Amino acid sequence: MFITSHPTVAIGLCLFTMLCWGSWANAQKYVTQSSPLYVFYRDYVYGILLASLLIGFTLGSFGEQGRSLVTDLQQAQVSSLLIALAAGVVFNIGNMLLTVGISVAGISIAMPVGTGLSLAIGLVINYLAEPKGSIPLLVAGAAAILVAMVFSALAYRTKQGKEDTGASSANNRGIWIALAGGLVAGFFFRITAESLVTDLESPESGLLTPYTSLLLFAVGVNLSNPMIEYLVRRFLQTEEQGQPSYRQTPFNVHLAGLGGGVIWGLGMITLLLGTGQAGDAVSYGLSQGATIVSVLWGLFVWHEFKDAPPKASRYLWLMGTTYVVGLVLIVLARA
Repeated sequence: MFITSHPTVAIGLCLFTMLCWGSWANAQKYVTQSSPLYVFYRDYVYGILLASLLIGFTLGSFGEQGRSLVTDLQQAQVSSLLIALAAGVVFNIGNMLLTVGISVAGISIAMPVGTGLSLAIGLVINYLAEPKGSIPLLVAGAAAILVAMVFSALAYRTKQGKEDTGASSANNRGIWIALAGGLVAGFFFRITAESLVTDLESPESGLLTPYTSLLLFAVGVNLSNPMIEYLVRRFLQTEEQGQPSYRQTPFNVHLAGLGGGVIWGLGMITLLLGTGQAGDAVSYGLSQGATIVSVLWGLFVWHEFKDAPPKASRYLWLMGTTYVVGLVLIVLARA
């Protein structure tokens, strides 16, 4: 299987993760212009599975280093397989809620709010699992991330202007849903790590290589999606009247949804491969920089704040600045 032993290449892989994870939501914005959210998300999870299969049977199977995908599956303990599946289920719940938040509040707001909370929770969980790093810097970094979330909420509130109470409550719903998604998604990466080998060149028996873990993760996402989709459509997303059904959706729109999932899956595997050589601090910080990438997409491509008051733009700049400061502090704390 393909692995890297060069720190520079590993850092490049982590940068690629940042671009992928900051860009997949563009597919959602494109698809939901003409189709319901569930159409995008169903294709999105198919795309993650497609990416895991293509990557697993190419990069994960060629070469003499490590274990091939099939060999890795054959030697894996049942507990490792179940953990990877569970990680996919947890991710799917959190990410589905995040996509609903994006559909209501936009990329520029929902991504910082949802992923910010996910990052803060992930910090706590990872520190409890592996207590290393500077606690004061970690606390300061997490606090900066939380402040950035507050600025996101203020920007959104300013953008809405002086609307009636009912409309304002409906608009704030997107923020609360994104927060719920971040609360759940904060656990998925730690669960995934429990199934992974620590040495890619001489992988431990019973555990999974990144390629196998991603495949089982993707299977967990797809197995859980019908029930999660039903619950979301039943209780959160009901405005589908007049929109095409899944079968009525044009092929190019389905391709966009698949592409979003493939992009996310590529980002996941490059992060798993780059972490070992780049180090936890650098890889973690770079991957979470995806939030800034997504905000830039929302602002400059989708023009989500085109007609917003200048005060909203100032809040967004403050959000971006404090988020970057928080990431830098976290990297320094874990270095």
